[in-house]
Amino acid sequence: METSRRPSPIYLLAGGLAARCAGPDPLVVRALASSTVAEPSVAYIGAASGDNRAFLAMMAQHLRRCGAGDVTLVPLASRRASLEKARAVLERADVVFMSGGDVEAGMRVVQERGLAPLLRSLYEAGKTFVGMSAGSIMLARQWVRWRDADDAAVELFPCLGLAPILCDTHGEAEGWEELRTLLRLVSADTVGYGIPSGGGLVVYPDGGLEALGGPVQRFVRRGRRVVHLTDLT
Repeated sequence: METSRRPSPIYLLAGGLAARCAGPDPLVVRALASSTVAEPSVAYIGAASGDNRAFLAMMAQHLRRCGAGDVTLVPLASRRASLEKARAVLERADVVFMSGGDVEAGMRVVQERGLAPLLRSLYEAGKTFVGMSAGSIMLARQWVRWRDADDAAVELFPCLGLAPILCDTHGEAEGWEELRTLLRLVSADTVGYGIPSGGGLVVYPDGGLEALGGPVQRFVRRGRRVVHLTDLT
């Protein structure tokens, strides 16, 4: 399979909008169609859910309903997982789909398997990348973890950085508290994007951004405060 020689837009989706469950999600339809391949084959990275087979089956059905062809797991969670097998699945696919779950657990698996350089090279070669929920955060720059249960010991950890932004997904019910915590740990004036349930954000290679399915909220740290900027609409 041939790919273009320049990166494609990255689709960061929140998912989780129950009203779309009965039919194709137009955001996923658009993301898959951006590969310009009819019924694109999908390499499914389920590291954030421990390669959970039930979740894979549910998401594969959803992706096929939205226009995907074959959906194949990139096996990573098992300690016996082979990078060569993962590479073969990824290189054959038209689309790389990063599924949801736990961001830190997913990034730990990706780093332990040494997968990050391969994903970077595929992105730079023009492979289409789509994230959903935790998968969207994994495609961005950084995220936060709590070292213990007292909620005070918070630290940053790196994500893949293919989308050179900071984002959170479906955190609107909690006022985007995790995204606000993240912004307190990075340089002032760094913007963070809150992608609400059912929404999405397209990150173009030239740095342009496009909200999908409704406004995407924007936040920035000014001094000791994190303030809400005008939404990206």
